[in-house]
Amino acid sequence: MIVEHSTKQNIWTRPFFMALLNNFFLFLVFYSLLTILPLYVLDELHGTEGQAGLATTVFLLSAIIVRPFSGKIIELLGKKKTLILSVFMFGISSFIYFWVNDFYFLMGLRFFHGIWFSIGSTVMVAIAADMIPANRKGEGLGYFAMSMNLAVVVGPFLSLALLQWIPYTTLFMGLAWIIVIGFLCSFGIQVTENDVVEQVASRRLTLKDLIEVKAIPIALVGFLTSFAYSGIMSFISVYAKSIGLFESVSLFFVVFAAAMLLSRPYTGRLFDRSGPNAVIYPSLIIFAFGLILLSFTHSVVFLLVSGALIGLGYGALLPSFQTMSIQAAPKRRTGHATATFFIFYDLGIAVGSFMLGLVSSQLGFSALYIICSGVVLVTVAAYKIVTKRRTMAVHQEEALEL
Repeated sequence: MIVEHSTKQNIWTRPFFMALLNNFFLFLVFYSLLTILPLYVLDELHGTEGQAGLATTVFLLSAIIVRPFSGKIIELLGKKKTLILSVFMFGISSFIYFWVNDFYFLMGLRFFHGIWFSIGSTVMVAIAADMIPANRKGEGLGYFAMSMNLAVVVGPFLSLALLQWIPYTTLFMGLAWIIVIGFLCSFGIQVTENDVVEQVASRRLTLKDLIEVKAIPIALVGFLTSFAYSGIMSFISVYAKSIGLFESVSLFFVVFAAAMLLSRPYTGRLFDRSGPNAVIYPSLIIFAFGLILLSFTHSVVFLLVSGALIGLGYGALLPSFQTMSIQAAPKRRTGHATATFFIFYDLGIAVGSFMLGLVSSQLGFSALYIICSGVVLVTVAAYKIVTKRRTMAVHQEEALEL
């Protein structure tokens, strides 16, 4: 009877809903700026295409640098204080875009903004993971990831549509006020703090304070996945333009997001009921097939079908890997596990965008997506190795207990 009751533990509590809204607003502003700032550099600051790309690179660079320290910051301040501080500073940074009129000022602001995004996005996942019942972790984090998936579409779509009617400065101010709403939501999030906050202040900074070693294997698998996904994030618009389908690229993202959102409740439950392998292996294969289809696309139908397959495959992978990284660590170190996972995930995006950019300039976009599909297939083998070693480690621990 106890087991039956635990399976019905509620995910959709008021604090969880507030956390989901906070995360949605954070990522909506992140993806909106990611989309419009390269255009702003070209149109308003009269920069080069290389400088436009730096608007993203500098932001990700600061996020990657700060990630290892996020877990330590969360331990020292506690999750609630870290959340409020990071969202507040992220909001202050968002308001400053209104006064940007120089490229180097923008680069400094992007670096500063990335710091608070890194800390805020890390602590939000850690807080959400603590709220979700242990036996529904995959399903709950899947729902939580939907807020990011929705922001991927709503942010760029809304920003690009509004730019046809309003100036950049007005859009910047509107995005800043959206973060104010997210900041207010953070006060409605109830957090159960761990009892280690006071103990860590006097200790010397060690590698353990920066990363969760047990989360590294699955984080490496996440690195390969995000490397392949960077080909979509960075080059799908340019690829669509090169094959005469630029007008349909917004539909690609709509279908991509719809596939993720519609499948998420089912893949989350499957993860909890049947284990990660039941979700991850099929998702990797579907992701790879979608990339292969995209490489041969020359019509709107094939573009949208590939978007659905990529959304269905990739959409289940990120929350699954996040869940596995959190489950690999003690509950008090969910912040460290989350930070470790995102370090490798961000690196995959950054390294992939750079290396695949070189590939596209030499071999073209079709070859780029073939290579991305190959990386996904390599990920299948890497994941198999990680899970095999993880199973062996569990058996060894059980043998020692006996």
